[in-house]
Amino acid sequence: MNGGVNAGVDGGAAETVGHGVQLAERFARLARALRTAPTPEDAQERVTLYAVATVPGCDHAGISLVDRHGGVVSVAPTGGTARRVDEIQHEVGEGPCLGVIHDRVVCAVDDVSTDDRWPAFGRRAVAETGVRALLCFRLFVEDDVLGALTLSSATPGAFDDHAVAVGTVLAAHAALAVTDARHRRRAAELDEALRSSRDIGTALGILMAHRLVTRDQAFDLLRTASRRLHRKLRDVALEVVETGTLPAGARAHVEQ
Repeated sequence: MNGGVNAGVDGGAAETVGHGVQLAERFARLARALRTAPTPEDAQERVTLYAVATVPGCDHAGISLVDRHGGVVSVAPTGGTARRVDEIQHEVGEGPCLGVIHDRVVCAVDDVSTDDRWPAFGRRAVAETGVRALLCFRLFVEDDVLGALTLSSATPGAFDDHAVAVGTVLAAHAALAVTDARHRRRAAELDEALRSSRDIGTALGILMAHRLVTRDQAFDLLRTASRRLHRKLRDVALEVVETGTLPAGARAHVEQ
């Protein structure tokens, strides 16, 4: 079948089609890998490793995320170079990564040693990391700006239009993956909080019935036991639910 398809196109076109199919298959695998990432940190690491393996010219990759206070933190660098590139931008307060977070969606830098948009960053980046070319993408979902994906290379002019196109698709996958992983983590945390609340409520009911005390007094018993045993309140409550009474060490103190 492939021979019949390729018969109608020249060698160059056939090669382009084949490369496009391979790239589509890679992104399909990436999408599945990101969807099954157990934590946001795992998803972020898979994105940066994939960037180095897939985007033409990319030597290093890192992600900068906007935290809940509006600050920017670096995560999932593929090595010390990527980490330092992000750190320098944060230290001097300028650079293409910060630019895409605040001002634009994509920023390509052919050579930071000659680019005059971020002189302080450029000087230090070249001197401390040897990086010359940079390609940065905003990570966003609708109006929610998550941060930036920064790709770098020691070769000036390393990123061509094809690299920008591949990186743009990768950044879209990355933004969706980070958002999805965050939602799953929040759901897990909420589920854990609900289980904890249910266990504590059940333990309070047991203590109220067995000791004929008020809810506040039962909670004081749990809190005192937690403090004396150096255990989490939820763990003490769970033992009460399972045994019907306070842990031995705490019970002896209460009954004195």
